[in-house]
Amino acid sequence: MDEITRLLALLGVAGIAVTVLAGVARWQMNETRRIRRGLKAVLKGDTHGFLVALGRGRGVGFNFTRNQVAVVWDAGAWGLVYALDELMGAEVIVDGLVVGRVHRGETRRALDAFDAVERVALRLVFDDPGSPDFILELWLPEDEGRRDELPPGEAIAEANRWLARIEALLRRPITTRRPPQTPGGAPVVAAAPGIVATPPPAVAEPPPTFRLLAEDRDEGAEDDEHEDENHGAAMSGGPRT
Repeated sequence: MDEITRLLALLGVAGIAVTVLAGVARWQMNETRRIRRGLKAVLKGDTHGFLVALGRGRGVGFNFTRNQVAVVWDAGAWGLVYALDELMGAEVIVDGLVVGRVHRGETRRALDAFDAVERVALRLVFDDPGSPDFILELWLPEDEGRRDELPPGEAIAEANRWLARIEALLRRPITTRRPPQTPGGAPVVAAAPGIVATPPPAVAEPPPTFRLLAEDRDEGAEDDEHEDENHGAAMSGGPRT
């Protein structure tokens, strides 16, 4: 009888352990958390606002301390980083038509669509010839029935909110730090660790592409649990070529 009791107790403990491990793995592999960890690794700091295209593994995030904006794809495994002043505008695309837009130096075009049949997307435009835009598809027909689906009307509303936020960013003055000067007056070109400093080229080059290592993607996982809801609610309004 004692052996049966001991066996049942071991089975119970094993079941609890498996459940806990499965819960931890699911928490770690959550798409929003993975994308946010990728954004933090590319920005080399916290995200002060981010938007995720659920089901597409894509996201965009901002760091106002560094005045940078980053975009990631492949669930945060790859990313690009831009200076905030390279963000030129954004467009809301519904069923192949641009129904709302804001661009630097232009008056915002108000949104004139409230439903979609084929697609809802937010397109970010950058002043970079190599990677001039980045598209976040917020809704597609195949999303219907998915547990985390954002219905077409809500996806359009979310895109409109981000259009307003980007308009505010474009109006925001950006303070650019002047490079340090040598005694002779020539500017010092600072290089990131592991990169040889070279003078700026005559023609603008595309921003660097980052391949995130496993330790970078896992960095900050312990504090994501306390930060995700606060940051997501503050800037993205909810969950969520």
